[in-house]
Amino acid sequence: MNRWAVILAGGVGSRFWPLSTPGRPKQLLPLIGDSPLLAETVARLAPLVPPERTLIVTNASLSAAVRSLLPRLPAENVIAEPRAAGTAPALAWAAETIARRGSADDVMLCVHADWAIGNDPEFRATLARAADLAEREQSLVTVGIVPARPDPGFGYIEPGDPVSDGASDAARRVARFAEKPNRETAARMVASGYLWNSGIFVWRAVDFLAEVRSRTPEVAPFLPLAESGDIRAFFSSVTPISVDEGVLERSPRVLVIPGDFGWDDVGTWAALHRVRKRDGSGNATFGDVHAVQASDNVVHADAGSVVLYGVSDLVVVTRDGLTLVTTKEKAAELKQLLDALPPSVRELA
Repeated sequence: MNRWAVILAGGVGSRFWPLSTPGRPKQLLPLIGDSPLLAETVARLAPLVPPERTLIVTNASLSAAVRSLLPRLPAENVIAEPRAAGTAPALAWAAETIARRGSADDVMLCVHADWAIGNDPEFRATLARAADLAEREQSLVTVGIVPARPDPGFGYIEPGDPVSDGASDAARRVARFAEKPNRETAARMVASGYLWNSGIFVWRAVDFLAEVRSRTPEVAPFLPLAESGDIRAFFSSVTPISVDEGVLERSPRVLVIPGDFGWDDVGTWAALHRVRKRDGSGNATFGDVHAVQASDNVVHADAGSVVLYGVSDLVVVTRDGLTLVTTKEKAAELKQLLDALPPSVRELA
């Protein structure tokens, strides 16, 4: 029974403006280390899954850039969505691809391309445990992250009853998925043993497709198009929906195991303060940056030099012809900023 990696690498979000653009979104940027996030993700999974069984699901507009970034990956393993339709159709297409090219009994290790992982070996070990569980129980498995803090920016999972007594993988049935809470509710959830909803999913292709057929009318009628390989017809026909809403929240076959490997979804510029190396004053920097009497700043100098003097808790991003200066707190609100900017400035990036 083979294992496949499915890496979701779509999206052209604005939260890393001005560096991130529709043609170069954050998964194609070196935001944490020297390599783009997508390349780091593929390398992280390589000890578990070879290139020939690694699938990248991305926007059609990004497929050429992805193939160029990952030359060792077979070109046909880059799945170019002709229309963004959410994670449920994307993973259903990937499952049908695996069933066609391998076996419906093969296991899918589904991750996103734009995460930071602090402990790669433990990440892989957790995925291997999840794969063993998915094969044994013929269920849909998600990895819930042991929270590092009460964070209102994440969804949460309430673990339910144990799957079996004394199981070494600490697997539990999912009692419920909770949407992003306010800060007080997040604190109560963490104290009660809830886990962060990471978006890490592991299952056999056959089990996932069975749940889609029985519980996801937004996608199920169009699975024959996926079976036949008609990608344009499939993605133009489905109703866009996330896998959480369309499958997991409707299914009684979902299990969760805890994961503790320094996971972060790197959602904003401020998040880089958690995942990048910091200097002695707590500054997380990239490029030619000089910080004097400055502390706890995030600076990304894609072009030119940046000098900080006597400031704290700022985000500074430079690229050719454009500089962004904000606070770490306001960095989560860049969409509001972009809506307020004239197109002549917004589209400079």
